[in-house]
Amino acid sequence: MDDHRTGEILLTTPRLILRSWRPDDLATFAALNADPEVMRYLGNVLSTEQATELADAIQQRFLKRGFGMLPVERRADGAFLGICGINDTHWYPDEEIGWRFARGHWGHGYATESAAAWMAWGFTERDFPRLISVADVPNQRSIAVMKRLGMTYDHEAELEEEGDRFQAVIHSISAEQWRAGQI
Repeated sequence: MDDHRTGEILLTTPRLILRSWRPDDLATFAALNADPEVMRYLGNVLSTEQATELADAIQQRFLKRGFGMLPVERRADGAFLGICGINDTHWYPDEEIGWRFARGHWGHGYATESAAAWMAWGFTERDFPRLISVADVPNQRSIAVMKRLGMTYDHEAELEEEGDRFQAVIHSISAEQWRAGQI
């Protein structure tokens, strides 16, 4: 599938490039998914093979839908920071905005900056009526990002992912709420 990993730039922010996958992303993505602290609220750590399969699946969904959880690159030096984007979810009819960054890149505002760019794209280019974000209840870092994005508490639910049940908190924002916050 390497011929479909072109690194196409989709969005830019002052500090970031949001783009499709490139073959050279895979080693860094595998390392990110092998970090127990990164994966603490995202399921089990992934082997290199599992991370590559996940990247392939994400890229295939991107090719079909035109969006997904895609690489985030720092403009200053081209570093692969993690992934962010909009994805459909099997739990809800709404599209979900999410992120996963390497631990060394936490605390710099990259998740908020990249998610805000994807949110603007979703509401202006795709006319999504609403976006949600889902996190484990104890994942305070992700919940803080949701709040910085202008999302508000929607509800809690017990969800299941690959046989594992977890307590989740769901935040949401409608297109109307987002537009009101842009004024």
